[in-house]
Amino acid sequence: MAEFEFNEHHQNEVINYMRFARSKMVLRLKTIDSCFEELKDSRLVEETFTVDEVKEMLDGLQAVVRGEVEMELINTAHTNVLLLRQLFSQAEKFYLRLQSDISELENRELLEQVAEFEKTDFKTAKINQETSKPKLLAPLNEGGVAELLNKEIARLQEENDKLKSRLRTLESQAMSALDERTKAERALKDLQKVQGEHQLAAHSQELSSLEDTVAALREDYERSLSAKSASQKDLQENLISAKHELLRVQEQLLLAEKELDKKFQQTAAYRNMKEILTKKNEQIKEIRKRLQRYEPNE
Repeated sequence: MAEFEFNEHHQNEVINYMRFARSKMVLRLKTIDSCFEELKDSRLVEETFTVDEVKEMLDGLQAVVRGEVEMELINTAHTNVLLLRQLFSQAEKFYLRLQSDISELENRELLEQVAEFEKTDFKTAKINQETSKPKLLAPLNEGGVAELLNKEIARLQEENDKLKSRLRTLESQAMSALDERTKAERALKDLQKVQGEHQLAAHSQELSSLEDTVAALREDYERSLSAKSASQKDLQENLISAKHELLRVQEQLLLAEKELDKKFQQTAAYRNMKEILTKKNEQIKEIRKRLQRYEPNE
């Protein structure tokens, strides 16, 4: 298969798959032949048949053969998918992306080359048993992908060594910084201890002074609170007295008003005014009676 540019290993793999496909094809053809034989043995027992009977037999045979062919085509498509799955899985392990050209599957020249290979090389090719047993394709340790992988591994190893060296340097710097921090913290504690002894007395004196100040402020507050309470009590008493005085004055004003009204009613002018009003009221009543007599509807 020089036209396909296959090496010996890949050529053997193609032969294995073609043998598998041929065995499946032969098995399916035998099944189709058995369908015809069954029709002959079960239905073709009479000498003459009507058109409808022949049509019925052919329709039944067509359905059976169609089902067998359809099942074989579907099975072949699924088998090809499983084969592609093996190839793609192996390629992904090596971080490769395979591509396929669907249009090449109908290339007549290539199909004729495959048919020619099947007639000649396929019959005489010798398959190596060791390469035909594994279920998954094994990568060959020769150039190409292996070389790229070796270069990538070497690059990653070199990068890893650089990272390790950088990490050791950072760890050394971190340890030095940690030692310096420990020393600084120890010196700070010693300084705080010395300063604390000197400041303790000053703090005690300041605290005592603050306590005296607070006591004096509390005493002033209590005195002011007592004075405020006494002042509030005086204000309440004055308010009560003022309310009583107000009530007394209102009562006097009411009595004076009644007395004044009584005196006014006893005067001659009041009596004359009252008589005049009484006469006017009687005149008004008389006029209303007259009006009702002449105009009773109004």
